Amino acid sequence: MARRKRSGVTIRAVAEKAGVSAMTVSNVINGVGRASATTVEAVRAAIAELGYVPNLAARRLAKARATTVGLIYSDRRTPFLDAVLVGTLRATNAHGLQLILRDGEGVTRGEAERIAQELVRSGADALLLIPPFAEQLSGSPVLATLGVPLAAIATGTAMPDVTTVRVDNRAAMYSITERVIAHGHRRIAYVAGPDHYSVVSARLDGFRAALSRHAIPEEARLLVQHGEFDYASGIAAAQALLDRDDRPTAIICSSDDLAAGVISQANQMGLQLPRDLAVTGFDDTILASRIWPPLTVIRQPVEDMAFRATQCLIAALGNVDRSARVSDEIFDHDIVERQSVSVAIADMP
Repeated sequence: MARRKRSGVTIRAVAEKAGVSAMTVSNVINGVGRASATTVEAVRAAIAELGYVPNLAARRLAKARATTVGLIYSDRRTPFLDAVLVGTLRATNAHGLQLILRDGEGVTRGEAERIAQELVRSGADALLLIPPFAEQLSGSPVLATLGVPLAAIATGTAMPDVTTVRVDNRAAMYSITERVIAHGHRRIAYVAGPDHYSVVSARLDGFRAALSRHAIPEEARLLVQHGEFDYASGIAAAQALLDRDDRPTAIICSSDDLAAGVISQANQMGLQLPRDLAVTGFDDTILASRIWPPLTVIRQPVEDMAFRATQCLIAALGNVDRSARVSDEIFDHDIVERQSVSVAIADMP
């Protein structure tokens, strides 16, 4: 059974347990000053053992300013991120909150911890995460030192220490793979994306389950699992999959940007879509309806998910019991059929 944090534990008690000064403990918690790796580890171990949680209410009172939500995102501007920003701003504006942003180039735990600490030092009272930062921060001992609620959207699974708002990625990918199979396709490729996102394994599981259900063997050479969820990675995947005599008749992509890159490369190679190749995406960003042919996609309501996650953070700010803030909410997904999927061409021998 998970041990609950004891709110009566003080910084002085943590300092005595770690064998350092109270100022050193405060510096480690706030990510300022200089401390050796051994000292930082000793402080974090003491925090975890004693169950110390900073007093968030006292922090906000001392700052005497509007409540602020911090958003951590990767440094790439995408239609997905635009939808996240709109949903978050809808919630923060409705409640008179401020929103501050920090982007990060890396996907390491250390990078995620650094950005989270920087946001809290800059005044964030709560943090909203999008992958892969949610995956990197979950389980980190730094979470306890932040003393602020966290929520994440579009993760592949629930997380024990971060509120999550997501769709059932496995079920979603299963359903769109079934739809492609129903159109007559049997030689189906899959572009998965980078494996440091938790959605990647969940969606790949759904794809594989659908193939198995219809007794379609999985071919390793038709699986592309590298790169990012971006346009350039979609182009690279299409080059690897389509420059062959036994090319697939359908390519299922784990994001709209990947699918857009696949479609662009297929057009460059002279293929007629969807006659020669069917392509699907995931998210239903504005890009999905603007390219040609328009994408058949899994729609996850990213804007509404971001709005709801921000609402969860706002509610958590007024909740004294931090453990009660963690929850997992699953939104419905839909299949939006457009012109990028049609009846398959005959399988080549």
